[in-house]
Amino acid sequence: MQSTTHSRTTPTLDAPSIPSELESPRAKLVYLFLSTHGEATVSELQSGLSMKKISLYSILSTLCERGLIDQDAEAYALC
Repeated sequence: MQSTTHSRTTPTLDAPSIPSELESPRAKLVYLFLSTHGEATVSELQSGLSMKKISLYSILSTLCERGLIDQDAEAYALC
């Protein structure tokens, strides 16, 4: 009887890296959302992450101040 060995390769996904200075779970979510979607408006972030706009504006402001994202008119994107 022959023994057959099947080797399985698991696909590797290039997970976006989160800057180490981001400690807030919500800021990390916003950063990851932008890294996977390219850019987004506050309304898109609100519906995609189920977060309140007031929270998003605060997080986006902080991310902009730290030089992690840019704002172009209504849209935000990673630097």
